[in-house]
Amino acid sequence: MPATLRSLLHRADLRLRLLTDADSGALDAPLSWLHSSDLEDPTRFLADGQGLLTTGTQFGTEAEVPEDVAGPYVRRLVERGVVALGFGTEVVRAGTPDALVAACEQDGLPLFEVPYETSFIAVAQANAEAVARDANARNAWALAAQRAISLAAMRPDGLGATIAELSGQLDGWVGLFDVSGRLDRGHPADGVPDQDLELLRTEALRLLRAGQRASLPVTTEHHTGFTLQTLGSGGHLSGVLAIANGGALDRAGREVVTSVIALAGLALQQNRELARARGLLRTGLLTMLSVGDPEVVQSTSREVWGPLPAEPVRIAAVDVADQDLDTVVDLLELWVQDRPGQLFFAVDDALFLCVSADDTAIVEELVGRFDLRAGLSDGAAYRSFGRARTEAVQALDRRREGRPGTTEFGDLAREGVLAHLAHVDVDAGAVARAFLAPLLEHDRSAGTELTRTVRAWLEQNCEYDRAAQVLGIHRHTARSRVEHAGRLLDRDLSVFATRADLWAAFVVEGA
Repeated sequence: MPATLRSLLHRADLRLRLLTDADSGALDAPLSWLHSSDLEDPTRFLADGQGLLTTGTQFGTEAEVPEDVAGPYVRRLVERGVVALGFGTEVVRAGTPDALVAACEQDGLPLFEVPYETSFIAVAQANAEAVARDANARNAWALAAQRAISLAAMRPDGLGATIAELSGQLDGWVGLFDVSGRLDRGHPADGVPDQDLELLRTEALRLLRAGQRASLPVTTEHHTGFTLQTLGSGGHLSGVLAIANGGALDRAGREVVTSVIALAGLALQQNRELARARGLLRTGLLTMLSVGDPEVVQSTSREVWGPLPAEPVRIAAVDVADQDLDTVVDLLELWVQDRPGQLFFAVDDALFLCVSADDTAIVEELVGRFDLRAGLSDGAAYRSFGRARTEAVQALDRRREGRPGTTEFGDLAREGVLAHLAHVDVDAGAVARAFLAPLLEHDRSAGTELTRTVRAWLEQNCEYDRAAQVLGIHRHTARSRVEHAGRLLDRDLSVFATRADLWAAFVVEGA
């Protein structure tokens, strides 16, 4: 039982008597020490949470104490943080002055009477013994709690068990927010209203973005007190621990929380070492995909993270600053867990994301959240992963010239080959291949000769008769093939600029 005025009043041997009406909060406030003084203003010798014993010498020997003396005296004590006042009777005067009782009633300071038979030393010693008992009990609790938490950390889900054990020991809600600000786990479940969770998430994100180790008290709309504590080292935070404590923790409580922070930090660090190993594996799998060996990658990914995104896929090459890379990778690891089969990523000369061709929202979400620059390939099968990766890099190179955002390789191809010849960092061959791809793919799948016909037509100054003679076909067939090619390319081949772009694509690609 903690040392409080209520605990002293319950001591029958002290025979103390409460003289004022006090609410339970005032009677149960921690009473850290009892000091005795008859100074008119003893506040310089007192501290918050202490009590004062006095015989009233400072009020003189008159039967009645003036209100203008008792009132200021009590107000000074309240302003200093004194939580209880004891008056010793029959030493200077009989009974407790009415003006002092009235002043304590008015300012909410509990006032109790100490009879002549009870010494101030006895009262102070009784309080000191209660303080010592409470400290010993809290120390014993802290040791038992830390032992229980250490055992919980050894369970299969050590981090989750540790959070649950801390919640039980503190008899309150405890939650862990990950690097994205998402509530990773909380105990007890549904222990905090949604509005409070949203505020905690916002404040946790603010701490994470600051990137420094910090602790922050938060009070929600429901007047619940929380403490937020970052996890991990400065510059590379791993999450935020949230504790509903309804107020400040005492020393024993802080020790228990500190042990959980250490265990959680260790668990997250171990996760980080594992993440580094996974990162190396991802880079190796990216290389295998780039050389056209998707079967091994598919089976490996399925065992470790889940299936690869369904074909056709699009590849995003993303520029991420070195100081932000770990944070971005941590978030992507969470997304892979939350969205199985929708994302594969790896870090090589850039950050590469592989997503289904019809679902690129993940790329836009990442670019928008961190204000990044990215290049996005056209759709491709895994057998053409290397080509798609090159397209993504080419699109990223163009995006680096402008503001943060995403550039799609298809947009570059639609600009034509000539538009890119001035860009020394852009592979005109890749653009040319993308430009001619509709014709080449149609010829491969349908067995046609559109590509050969269009090139011959261009070589013959776009004259159908001469092109037909070179190819050995009827001029109407040549015209039909060229018109078909224009529809596949979605270009007007009667325009000179389009013909020039098409000819440049043939020259660059050598088709």
